[in-house]
Amino acid sequence: MSYIEVEKVVKEFKVLHRDKGLKSALKSLFHRRYATVRAVDGISFTIERGEFVGYIGPNGAGKSTTIKMLAGILVPTSGTITVSGLVPYLHRRENAKRIGVVFGQRSSLEWDLPMEDTFDLFQKIYRIDEEVYRRNVRFYIELFEMEGFLKRPVRQLSLGEKMRAEIAVALLHDPEVLYLDEPTIGLDVVAKNKIRQFIKQINAEKKITVILTTHDMDDIEQICRRIMMIDRGRLLYDGSLENFKHPWLRSPRTLWYDHEEMQSYQGVEEHVA
Repeated sequence: MSYIEVEKVVKEFKVLHRDKGLKSALKSLFHRRYATVRAVDGISFTIERGEFVGYIGPNGAGKSTTIKMLAGILVPTSGTITVSGLVPYLHRRENAKRIGVVFGQRSSLEWDLPMEDTFDLFQKIYRIDEEVYRRNVRFYIELFEMEGFLKRPVRQLSLGEKMRAEIAVALLHDPEVLYLDEPTIGLDVVAKNKIRQFIKQINAEKKITVILTTHDMDDIEQICRRIMMIDRGRLLYDGSLENFKHPWLRSPRTLWYDHEEMQSYQGVEEHVA
């Protein structure tokens, strides 16, 4: 049995449909119409423990929705998901103890607390054993080079420092898997390179399973061996970086491809969900 198993998963959302104009806006107050949007459309994949997987695709492809289902935040419309034998949304508390999650555009840190107090807060939240807590704090302070900003409030940290802090607290309780949703977004080149190397080292030393979503192909090329590409909710490619050919890579830093060209590419069919 694989560590993560996703089988024919679909996630649909109901979205309020409203025509343009004041008359339509007033009408919608009394007679609402909804459209069903399929964010994830029957994807299937497995991930072994300790793997490092890049999960890529354009905006609105379904990447973040997948991560939220894996984390137990969202419930699939149909299909099955198991993470280490647990169904995430049915076993939220137990699943939360085994995972770390970092959303690049959202913070889990307390704005006015310095990082040394934030560590203490997360120890209480996850009920981390004192010996494990002290060992991990020392390890991540050294790994993420955090000595210089431990006493500063989070609101005074740079974007790069905040992201290092986000990843450190996500790992403080020794999770088995780390979900990273756009962790390098908005960072400069130097900060991005540091974050990439930190993540790569964590995967190598701690054997933590990592799923990384990103738009930046430098993230993928530097730290991922396996890539899964999703578009319009469908898994189009699942394979090695070496076999990820150039017809849909038009820029060295950003993902670009033609949807029909991608589907017709030889060899993709065997990876389509």
